[in-house]
Amino acid sequence: MSELWERVERLIGPGNLDLLAEKKVGVIGLGSGGGFVALSLAMSGVTNFVLVDADVLESGNVTRHVADLRHVGQNKAASVGELIRHRNPQARIETREGLIEDHWDCLRDLDILVVAVDNEQVKYAINEKCLELDLAASYAGVYERGEGGDHVIIKPFEGPCYACWSEATREGVKIAMDSAGAMDYGLVGETGVLASEPGLWVNVTKVAGIQTDLVLNELLSGSSAHQDMPANTIIVTNVYMDVIEGQQSDPHTSIWAEIERDPDCLVCGERMKQGMSLLAKEDDGAISLDELAASALIPDIVFEEEEPDD
Repeated sequence: MSELWERVERLIGPGNLDLLAEKKVGVIGLGSGGGFVALSLAMSGVTNFVLVDADVLESGNVTRHVADLRHVGQNKAASVGELIRHRNPQARIETREGLIEDHWDCLRDLDILVVAVDNEQVKYAINEKCLELDLAASYAGVYERGEGGDHVIIKPFEGPCYACWSEATREGVKIAMDSAGAMDYGLVGETGVLASEPGLWVNVTKVAGIQTDLVLNELLSGSSAHQDMPANTIIVTNVYMDVIEGQQSDPHTSIWAEIERDPDCLVCGERMKQGMSLLAKEDDGAISLDELAASALIPDIVFEEEEPDD
């Protein structure tokens, strides 16, 4: 063990540092939150990373980012990868410059995925891919103007998927299916993001620090350093706010909440899984979405009306 990691191993226990070094973490979105999480995981003993981002660092990002003015004009994933190597020269880092929709293959051998993108629609697409790959994923959100935030780790079919978790926790999210069979999740705000003003760097890093700690805890499952959490969702406040309707929470407090999986969820629900199994069993796949909607498997499926052609 090098002197570099002596204190970390002393904190997490003998052998657990080696366990973290074997894990591989993906981070999608290396902005203010994702960059902080990636660098903090590297400083805690995680060695293998896949970093994905399509954006370049701009000067206006620097006041809320782990990268600085030296990195302006560089891709954010590449910039954070460089910072990680300055902390741990032995780190193994794969960077993908582009949208995750063009790089799904990089998720196939991960132990956990950190989802740090703002756009909720992209999160839903990632959720569907994680369900397909049986990949655990960590989602964190910072509320408007940094008033608070939340975090959940989604473990496929052990609890809610991100879609039914969002429907339970996000105003304006309602899952439906259009007549072409595509999911429609509604929007959180006109642009599909949680907040237009994410707050100061300190507000972002507070939530990102909690996310880092809980991701580390998940990576250490089965070890002496792992702790069972009270529930699957934590909501933290930076100001006075009503986390529970009619019950004001003090600044800098938190509430744990257990969000249950919706068995009727159109993305992860049992009846949807059964319906897709029926589709797979058909020799010619000759079961229509209308037939599926009319069946007892999914009695409450909603098709959106298409606009008539002019």
